[in-house]
Amino acid sequence: MTPYDIDLIIVATVTQEATFPSVANIIQDRLGASKAAGMDMEAACSGFTFGMVTAAQFIQTGAYKNVLIVGADKLSKITNWEDRSTAVLFGDGAGAVVMGPVSDGRGLLSFDLGSDGSGGKYLNLDENKHLAMNGREVFRFAVRQMGEAAVRVMEKAKLSQDEIDLLIPHQANIRIMEASRERLGLPEEKLMKTVHKYGNTSSSSIALALVDAVEEGRVKDDDALLLVGFGAGLTWGALVLRYGK
Repeated sequence: MTPYDIDLIIVATVTQEATFPSVANIIQDRLGASKAAGMDMEAACSGFTFGMVTAAQFIQTGAYKNVLIVGADKLSKITNWEDRSTAVLFGDGAGAVVMGPVSDGRGLLSFDLGSDGSGGKYLNLDENKHLAMNGREVFRFAVRQMGEAAVRVMEKAKLSQDEIDLLIPHQANIRIMEASRERLGLPEEKLMKTVHKYGNTSSSSIALALVDAVEEGRVKDDDALLLVGFGAGLTWGALVLRYGK
């Protein structure tokens, strides 16, 4: 595949350097992907799942063939380094995947995206443009919504917990990930963890975890992957993906 083969670039981010041009257009130019359209998408830490679902819709309708989805955030630019409740959590990172047509039974099997604007006050930017978070409320929302959304997408995909090969959650912190895993009744070995390496990298965290899982050999052809995240907004996104062509 060459950059010219890319039809669409979707970038999930909340830390753009400027309002415009979009990060997607900057990437398009630097890659030389002259045929590709580009757009940014903002759903905070859920952004990569939103991007994957959006890409799948374009592919399934035949509108586009190859879609590049990027999750990227530079949280150090909006972190208050004097606030230990947030400064120790976040990191900078970027990850990307290309999605394209697959055979029947592969690719995106189900998804669940949602928002609860009433919770926006629990995770936002303060008057100094620094991250501000009500940790207790965010924890409650994350465990509840990640668990409920995960159950919904498994039901839509007609898969049981035993048929899920790997859970790849947003890498917020170990407590939230473990609580979500236990709520779903999945064994420890089915949880992908990268937060100890990268911290919470917002829109890129699921992308980084997915790439690491593939590179470490934890994902095999025909595996059923459960991706689930939550973020500011408040938002959540979950999907079941059958890996392979």
